Order: sequence, then structure tokens, then C-alpha cells
Amino acid sequence: METKQENKKVFLEIVKQLKELIEVEGIGPGDKLPSERVLSERLNVGRSSVREALRSLELLGLIETRHGGGTFLSSGQHIQLVEILASFILKNTRSLEEVHATRRMHEKEAIRVICSDKQLTSLPVWESLFFKIEVESDVVRDHILREIMIASGNRLALKIWMQLAAYSAMHFKRMTTKEEKPILLVLLKSLQLGYTKEALNAYDSWMNYLRNIDENEN
Repeated sequence: METKQENKKVFLEIVKQLKELIEVEGIGPGDKLPSERVLSERLNVGRSSVREALRSLELLGLIETRHGGGTFLSSGQHIQLVEILASFILKNTRSLEEVHATRRMHEKEAIRVICSDKQLTSLPVWESLFFKIEVESDVVRDHILREIMIASGNRLALKIWMQLAAYSAMHFKRMTTKEEKPILLVLLKSLQLGYTKEALNAYDSWMNYLRNIDENEN
């Protein structure tokens, strides 16, 4: 449990470090940031953890990586979005619950958008996921949710979702099981048919199943 909490703190610590660098050292848009090695030493965390956190910050538009050139501050306007997300993370149990609730809101809205658009319901990704779950049962849970967010076509919602999903319980990073297989098949088939109510009901059933897993693990 302590290891999980420490992993969740990495993103917040790097945000704080970057904010300090910006304010104290006067780093402006386009200026270069410390290397992964330097950040790793300052934060006393592994470089792989730093690398993952920087990828998350890049998705939010806070930084940009130039091949062979390092990492640079892209725009101060994005700092507010990062701080808003970070302020909800790891404060207390209620804050984490609000993060999860916000993530679910984005996912359910994405389902509504998909079901209302015939082009989105006919995307080949649904048949591919359906086949993998029905035949192979080896799909990572948050990969399914990510495909739903991508298909909805809202890039900002996707960026926010990816940050919120980073603080979800570890079971989101694991493979689907035979117990949840029927629920997921209904969800995917409902997406293909554009059945909003059925898709949302299947989604809620899936979230309840995962919530029970989380409660049993804790």
C-alpha cells in the first residue's frame, strides 16, 4: 500500500518541482528544463518514474520533448490545469474519490457521444476489442476505457482523463477476467449498436465490479 501511495505522489512532486524552477529560476516558455537524471536526484525517485511523470505532463501540454534536445517549458498557460488536477490528488480519501468520480463522468459522456454517432459506433476498434475479450480475454482494463475516450474525439477530455486514470487503483492496469467478460461484451455490443442506455448500464455494472475488487484488496 505504501509503495502504491509513493508512486502516486511522483506526479505531484514533479509538478511542484517544475513550478519552483519556473518561479525561482525565471524559466520562460521555450526554456530548457533539467534532465531526467537531475530531476531524479532532486526528487529522490527512479528515473523511470520521472520519465513516466514527464510523459503525463507532456500530454497536458505543460512541457514538450525535442528529440536529442531535451525537455522544454511549452506555455505557462497550462500550469493552471496541472495545478487544478494536482490539488485534488492525494489530499485525502474524499479527494481521491472525487478524482475517480470525475474520471467516470468523462467516460460516461464519451459513451453517450459514441452511441449518438453512427460513424463512431461503426469503428473497427469495437469489433477488435469484442473479439479479444470473447476469444482471448487478455485486454488491459484501462486500454478499453482509453479506446472509448479516443473514439469520442475530444482531445482535451482525453488529456484530462489520462491524468485522472493515472491515479486509479492498480486493478485498472490489469487484464480483464472471465467474471467481467459478459459485462464487457454487452458494453461493446451496445456501443456498436448505438444503445446508449444499455451501454451505460453495462458500464455501471463494470465499475461496480471493479469497485468491489478495490474494496477487497484494501
